[in-house]
Amino acid sequence: MTFYNDIYPFYPQQRTPFIFNLSQLIVILVFLVLACSFLVILPGIRGKGRLFWMFRIVLSLFIGVVTVAVNFTSDWATGYIKTNTTYKSFSNATVSAEIGLHVGFDGINVTLKGNPVRQLNETINYNEMFQWTEDYKEDYVKALERGLPNPILYIAEKFTQDSPCGLLFQYKYSGQYASATMWTAFCCWLISNVLFSMPVILYGGYMIVTTGAFIIFSLISFATIHNVPYCTISLGTVSLETVFGGSFWLSLVTGILCILIGGAVILMDVFIPQKLKILFTANEGDEDDDTYITECYLNESFLEKDNVLPLGDVRVSVPVSIKT
Repeated sequence: MTFYNDIYPFYPQQRTPFIFNLSQLIVILVFLVLACSFLVILPGIRGKGRLFWMFRIVLSLFIGVVTVAVNFTSDWATGYIKTNTTYKSFSNATVSAEIGLHVGFDGINVTLKGNPVRQLNETINYNEMFQWTEDYKEDYVKALERGLPNPILYIAEKFTQDSPCGLLFQYKYSGQYASATMWTAFCCWLISNVLFSMPVILYGGYMIVTTGAFIIFSLISFATIHNVPYCTISLGTVSLETVFGGSFWLSLVTGILCILIGGAVILMDVFIPQKLKILFTANEGDEDDDTYITECYLNESFLEKDNVLPLGDVRVSVPVSIKT
């Protein structure tokens, strides 16, 4: 055991796995604040419209947070294997490890975790990010200088610009188009919320359908990577292959949900337009509204005098007889 507790001060420390992506955390916190703000004013809404209003706000915020957050996730495509592989370059020592590849719109995330974690007198638990939104080659060179384990460098090398696999161009450009389309869907979501708060509910339905359509277009754009031959990534005796991850399927569900909501609004506008207006107006249609005015007091002296109509010079005398 060294003076520095097994940490060598003249070498960079190994990067430990992150707990949560900072950009995702910011997006989720912003939408949580919006949700709490709307829930605070919920008690001020009377009648049966309160529950529907709350359901509409929560559902709309869910669609919004998904369309924004998936732009910063790293699990649009994922791959995972368990294998025995060499740990360092120019060494025959092997380790039993779990290797993961996670692909997002802005780069890849490679994980390496030993099974068990402590092997070869080292803690094998890595989580490395390589972003092609900046300079991917520079990130790869820095990884070489840091002496990262051989499996991480091998996978990262497959995504370099000079690699014959061409994985960088497949994932980078499909991710760029998918991200741009997803941001367009977010803009459509904003417009639909504005239209739903105005007496043009039908156009809000059209825009929420458009939101779902752009989300589907984003998925189609990203899915084009499977239409080209995939480069084999072999580690030990196992090949690493990627499949669609959680962000892809969550976006698919959200897109279908938007289309169903918009279709329901359009059909209700055609067949039952009055009930549609009641649903989107919190206070309309409540039977209790008529019970708030229980008494009315008349000013006798005012009613006995001549009153002037606002639209002309005609003076009308209103006789009033009061019984005592």
